[in-house]
Amino acid sequence: MKKRIFVFGVFLLVFAGMVSLPVFAQNVRADEPGVVEHLDTIIPAGITFSNDQGQPVQLKSAIKKATILALVYYDCMGVCPTLLSGVSDAIEKMGLELGKDFQVVTVSFNTDDTPAKSLAKKPNFLREHSRPHAADWQYFTGDSANIMALTNCVGFIFQRTGNDFMHPACIIVLSPEGKVTRYLYGTSFLPFEVKMAIIEAQKGQSRPTINRVLEYCFSYDPEGRKYTLQVTKITATIIIFFAVLLFIILIVRSSRKKTKTQNL
Repeated sequence: MKKRIFVFGVFLLVFAGMVSLPVFAQNVRADEPGVVEHLDTIIPAGITFSNDQGQPVQLKSAIKKATILALVYYDCMGVCPTLLSGVSDAIEKMGLELGKDFQVVTVSFNTDDTPAKSLAKKPNFLREHSRPHAADWQYFTGDSANIMALTNCVGFIFQRTGNDFMHPACIIVLSPEGKVTRYLYGTSFLPFEVKMAIIEAQKGQSRPTINRVLEYCFSYDPEGRKYTLQVTKITATIIIFFAVLLFIILIVRSSRKKTKTQNL
């Protein structure tokens, strides 16, 4: 009987490990939108985009202080504007000064986007606090080669679906040297968390992201253009967790009974 319990327990442990692995894995499939965290990777020189005035700018030279990097596309009607609004809200509330303490760089991964679109979109996300420092929130567009060079560098994977894109929702924090120091996921951000990420980036300190669990719990719905809770996956994980916990309790109780019997 004990042998059967042991075999069943081992099976549950292995199965639970297989199910739980995606929560902690850094890699995603190459054909699926997502993020492969490339902490400590430095943005290479030579990646060039056009600013909202149509002027060519090397991204590496544009990064002069701790930087929030937002990868979006300008015709997005769902996640992207919500994400940029989330960045604006965090900027207003976190107590650091745009331009003095940090800067923001928004890059479109849509090759059809133009500097004119950058210029048109930029005012939508400049709030009262950030408006006087508009030059420190830069909007870039570029060709496919430079877009892929950047997205591959930071591990941002997206897919085109007709006129739209499937893509993750996150911002990436860079050090003044252009080193990737932090990933923050979602479309709204805690001001304190963003502030700490910027302070750490200014010092060149990298931090892993606990919020990767959100990618396990939510999936992007390209038709609804929103993230949906993966109830089946979460339920299965909870059931397996408690099954493994029950197995451990049974083993511990069995071991205690055996010890007591031997002592008698």
